[in-house]
Amino acid sequence: MQISEKSYVAIDYRLSLASGKEIDRSPEGQTFGFITGAGQVIPGLEKGLLGRAAGDVAKIVVDPQDAYGEVDENLFQDIPRTQFPDDCEIEPGMRFHAEGPHGPVMLTVKDVSNPESVTVDLNHPLAGLQLHFDVKVVEVREPSAEELAAVENQAAGCGCGCGTQDQSDCSSGGCNCG
Repeated sequence: MQISEKSYVAIDYRLSLASGKEIDRSPEGQTFGFITGAGQVIPGLEKGLLGRAAGDVAKIVVDPQDAYGEVDENLFQDIPRTQFPDDCEIEPGMRFHAEGPHGPVMLTVKDVSNPESVTVDLNHPLAGLQLHFDVKVVEVREPSAEELAAVENQAAGCGCGCGTQDQSDCSSGGCNCG
């Protein structure tokens, strides 16, 4: 069976940047499964998999517009320092989880030179980057009724999706800003 709209697909993958730096991979012995057309993966990866079958191996390059978009300068904002935890030494590159009007968001500290505020980037951490996937298609089949129902019942919005482990925080529980 070939991957088409509404197929259940399970893959092993490695995600890297153009530099070759690995930023995510499927855990050893665990495939990543999803249903095509359900918005569970970035569009460029899904497009690159269409027509493939179990056993196929592919290198798929996804440009920003088919991944997490280009960097939007309007998503750089100044937030008062009082909105950050008192016990946290804030430095550029740190990432914080915050609650936005539409649910949780991740923000990245860009500048801390102003004593009154912190400049943050609300773009997805992979915005503006070309993504390189090394993929092995492990399984392709019709989704079960339970899998389709689970997709239909998913809450609006989704998590970060990048899976990167390279997130800076300043305590074992991470920092949150409110």
